[in-house]
Amino acid sequence: MKLLLVEDDVRTAQAVRRGLVEAGFVVDVAHDGRDGLACALGESYEALILDVMLPGCDGWTFVRTLRQEGSRTPVLYLSALDSVEDRVKGLTLGADDYLVKPFAFSELLARVHCLLRRSNTLSAEVLRIADLELDLTRHVALRQGQPLNLTAKEFTLLALFVRHPGHVLSRWLIAEQVWDMNFDPGSNVIDVHVRRLRSKVDDPFDTRLLHTVRGAGYVLRPPA
Repeated sequence: MKLLLVEDDVRTAQAVRRGLVEAGFVVDVAHDGRDGLACALGESYEALILDVMLPGCDGWTFVRTLRQEGSRTPVLYLSALDSVEDRVKGLTLGADDYLVKPFAFSELLARVHCLLRRSNTLSAEVLRIADLELDLTRHVALRQGQPLNLTAKEFTLLALFVRHPGHVLSRWLIAEQVWDMNFDPGSNVIDVHVRRLRSKVDDPFDTRLLHTVRGAGYVLRPPA
């Protein structure tokens, strides 16, 4: 599930993105309303999370423009503006939910899941590659019908590969999408986790799906 977070406070954006990634989402981040709107109109997202007081293009204008362009992507406002008038304005402009700062991340996550259920996107998120199946709703992975005992991090990592079959994913990209960290070229954290994932996804089965591309990264490649 791919989300867009538009938040100009860098620390808040980092914390929210980290939590969402840990929950199994892929998250793009923009710190400027104008950049965020370009992303929202140019990419496909299951939901948008945005602040109201944004540089470049405020959240009100963002959603108004989004709806005028015909986008029906669910929108959740995160804002310190807590008056009834502000909340009503946001919903009237076309947002689907409004959460006042400060907030508990658990509530934010629950609201995101609720948005996705209402838009009927979450139930459709079952990914299949060859005999591998990922149910993103229930966080269940199967191969040849057998459940794979994956940690939350391993599930997120596998989902990233399954979303990009046949594409070589660099260690830099994996670190950014799954760990939200500045990648240290001397670290072997990515390699260790891929080895552990491979031991569960590939080793018990005859056909390997995860492959190493020397000097480039890793790729999930369906059998020919």
